Amino acid sequence: MEVVVCVMNGDTHEVEIPDGATYARLLDEVGENPEAAVVVVDGRPVPEDATVDVDEVEVMRTVSGGQK
Repeated sequence: MEVVVCVMNGDTHEVEIPDGATYARLLDEVGENPEAAVVVVDGRPVPEDATVDVDEVEVMRTVSGGQK
């Protein structure tokens, strides 16, 4: 299955993944850490353990940390 992955404020990737692959696998394929990024489909975040069932997604990098 071919999926277009648009990383917000970053690159766009065309990735070939096997049927039944998860969003976590998709993040790995584009070099994003699942602990620091969220996959968004139709404007909504999807669980990383869900099966990829669309041909285009966005990846939003999360921001954490700050001063204490």
